Amino acid sequence: IYHGTTKLIGIHSHEELRLSKKQQEEFQKDQVYELFPEYYLIKVNQFNDLAQDKLDEWIYFLKNEVIEDSFTAKGLKSAKKKLDVMKLPEKEQLSYKYYLESLHDRASFYESTYVQGEKKGRKEGMEKGMEKGMEKGMEKGIQEALKKMIASGISADEAKRILE
Repeated sequence: IYHGTTKLIGIHSHEELRLSKKQQEEFQKDQVYELFPEYYLIKVNQFNDLAQDKLDEWIYFLKNEVIEDSFTAKGLKSAKKKLDVMKLPEKEQLSYKYYLESLHDRASFYESTYVQGEKKGRKEGMEKGMEKGMEKGMEKGIQEALKKMIASGISADEAKRILE
C-alpha cells in the first residue's frame, strides 16, 4: 500500500508552495497538502492474502472476490452483493434490475394506498365521532331539560311529550 499527498513545487523557483497566514486562518490548515486529497495506491496482485486488519480484508476481497466469514470491515457485505450482481450474465442482470424495480413499485403502491386509507379512515372516524358526540350531547341536553321541567312542576309524562 502506498500513500501520497499533493505537493506543489514552483516551476522556476523550485520552492514548495506554502499557505500565507491569512490562508491558514481561513482554511484552518497549516500546509498546502492538507487542502487536497490524499491518495492510496494498492498493489492488489502483490497482496499476500493475509488479512490482518479491516483494510487488508478489503484488499483480500478485491483480489480474490471472496469474503471470509471472519471479515468485519464496514461496507464489505454490501460490496459483495453488488459484485455478485455485476458478475451475472447481462440478461440475468436485467431480470434482477426489473425485479428490484417491481419490489420498489409494490412498496410505493402499498405505501401510497396505506397512507390514503389511513387518511380516509381518520376522516370517517372523526365524522362518526362527531356524530356520536352530537347524539350524546342531544341526549344529555334532553335529560337536563327534562330534569328542569320536572323541577319547575311539570309532570314527567307531560315533559317527555313536550321534548319529543
